[in-house]
Amino acid sequence: MKKELLMGTALVSTLGAASVAEAVTATMSGNHQTGLEFDSPSGSSSTSAQVNDNNFSIALSETTDGGMTISSSFSVVNESSTTGSVGTADMDAGFTLAFTDGSKLDLINAGNASGGHAVSVPGSAGPETVAVATSNAAETGLDFMTGSSVHGVEFHTASDFLADGLKMSFSASTDGNAANTNTYSIDGHVAIGATYVTDLGDSAVTLGGGWSEVSGSKLGTTPANDTGGFHVGLSAVTGDLTVAVGFADGNKVGTGTSSANETEADVVKAGVKYVSGDLTFNVGIASGDSKDNTIGSITGADDSKDVTSASVSYAVAAGVTAILGYTSVEASDEGVSSTDGSAWYIGANMAF
Repeated sequence: MKKELLMGTALVSTLGAASVAEAVTATMSGNHQTGLEFDSPSGSSSTSAQVNDNNFSIALSETTDGGMTISSSFSVVNESSTTGSVGTADMDAGFTLAFTDGSKLDLINAGNASGGHAVSVPGSAGPETVAVATSNAAETGLDFMTGSSVHGVEFHTASDFLADGLKMSFSASTDGNAANTNTYSIDGHVAIGATYVTDLGDSAVTLGGGWSEVSGSKLGTTPANDTGGFHVGLSAVTGDLTVAVGFADGNKVGTGTSSANETEADVVKAGVKYVSGDLTFNVGIASGDSKDNTIGSITGADDSKDVTSASVSYAVAAGVTAILGYTSVEASDEGVSSTDGSAWYIGANMAF
């Protein structure tokens, strides 16, 4: 009987200890966006379709007795992503260590320091897109030349690093010693990024920029130019008005069908955003020019995309935004005018 009582006491104690075990703090966020897109491509009939964007993410964090915060996150589903990239922003997240001095260290699949400092340039808030020729390699984003492997780290300085308003990031990654294949893959990278914020009269001015160099390989072929380059941008906020411009120049390897091409590209972007009560107006342009060729080759023809977009967003209620967006694209592929056109979007986004 005594043995049974002792065993029972031990079991209750064990269960009790488990029941009061502490857990990390979990927070969830996401959105549900749905609407109709109306496409008018050149050379073919107009079409319309429902467009959805559903995301659900969970962030985990806890603070040690010494004040350091350990955090990570994952996505349950990102329905607008393709099968091969579902949740790439969160599903493959590593760990972030936030120190008491304001600096942070990302571990495992840490990303590229250059891309994190690209200035945000306003454009349509809607998800509408215009299809162009699949062989058109022109870029329209400022961070197209960034990349990294999962075996990497990134260090973020605290604010006011070296100078008031300056914040910097440094990152590097290496490969996992996997054998080369017929598909180009990233072996590693080094990158640096910086953001400087200051006041100029009544305006809050942000300068952002970054440089990145990525190394990669493909079985039996050496790229003529590895992925890499730089971007710079400027944003000025005066009251409810935001004006931003950006420029990027570099190379990208592993583009096109079967990732068989490499591209030399540059991008110019400009945009304006104005907030008036519950209404937000966005207008933006992006111009991208590139020359693509087979990996290892130096010959190729020019591709281009000129994108003009605008939107009006209305805050219907807390977390609910109605969106009317428009995008127009003029494109050329291999130096010849190719598939382009315009698209409208009307819908709403519910965020939590």
